[in-house]
Amino acid sequence: MKKDIAIGVDVGGSHIVSAAVNLKTNEIILATTHSVKVNNKESKDVVLENWSRAINETIESAGIVNTTNIGFAIPGPFNYKSGVAMFEGDNDKYESLYKVSIPEELPKYINSDEVDLRFLNDATSFGVGVSKQGKAKLYSKVIVVTLGTGFGSAFIENGIPQVHSDEVPEGGCLWDKPFKSGISDDYFSTRWCINRYEELTGEKLLGVKEVAMVNNPHSKAVFDEFGLNMATFMMPFIERFKADIIVMGGNISKASELFLPTFEKKMLDYGSRVEIEISNLMEDAAILGSAKLFDPVFWQSVKDELPEL
Repeated sequence: MKKDIAIGVDVGGSHIVSAAVNLKTNEIILATTHSVKVNNKESKDVVLENWSRAINETIESAGIVNTTNIGFAIPGPFNYKSGVAMFEGDNDKYESLYKVSIPEELPKYINSDEVDLRFLNDATSFGVGVSKQGKAKLYSKVIVVTLGTGFGSAFIENGIPQVHSDEVPEGGCLWDKPFKSGISDDYFSTRWCINRYEELTGEKLLGVKEVAMVNNPHSKAVFDEFGLNMATFMMPFIERFKADIIVMGGNISKASELFLPTFEKKMLDYGSRVEIEISNLMEDAAILGSAKLFDPVFWQSVKDELPEL
């Protein structure tokens, strides 16, 4: 393959995005980004064929021949060492891939003589990508949270995700940590915003964007509560990790102007001076992070730390 080029792939529930990345410059190569819509309820073969369509278009547009290195940003549950998907009914996505070895099955559909596949959690991939961009690249300790359908997180130190350090929760995961009457994922997700607005008004809206657009006292109360909850939950993890900066991404972060003032005020009340950045990189960050699995130095740092579920 072309030296110092790897393909990064961001696997979402409704579409897949693929692009070629120059590992030397840490930049996506122009005109190599391709997206394909995916129905995650389809059969294994249909899903993998759709994934391959985006990847094959990237291979062609990047001029890659012979050997193709592909890094995947993919949600769990997933065995990131072996590449075996563990999606079940409760996950409500890609159930047809349950216990399917992606390294064994996907190369059949890839237009390349040799294919090497590596895998990283999607939130971790996003974290690795954003830690080298914008304001975050100026700092060594970065906490990244993704706010959307679920609550994703990554703890990054000097560009490397921390999963077993005493300074971070196991796996770098925050979504399953207790908060109030449930876990944090119950509170820092799209469904909480929708449900909380319905509790206050009796009206059920489609999503966070719709709650924000209403712009009434009830919607303002929802976002104020969201910001307060997030500061309360995050503060112990910020202190334990000694974070320099928090980077937020995901769909809910697009409404940051509505919850960030409350979040920032509460952080100041706690005496925290942690920097805060809202990332607009979205899929590009996950693509950069997953492609980095083929950076030899980065790979040596993470390969033995990959979660097996």
